[in-house]
Amino acid sequence: MDWTGLLQAGLGRLHLRPAEFWALTPIELQLMLGVTGTEAPMGRMRLDDLLKAYPDELKDEDDG
Repeated sequence: MDWTGLLQAGLGRLHLRPAEFWALTPIELQLMLGVTGTEAPMGRMRLDDLLKAYPDELKDEDDG
């Protein structure tokens, strides 16, 4: 995480006070900075691909 860059953007560019900056969630800060183009949430097809690639393993009684 580029804390120096984020602090510079929040305190310098957005003129936030430190308490205001630290009270923000990451998405709130992104919105205030105009960051767009975030990746869409994972769809069902991608989840199915991951489930095939990394299936759950059954544990025996000794594994807890």
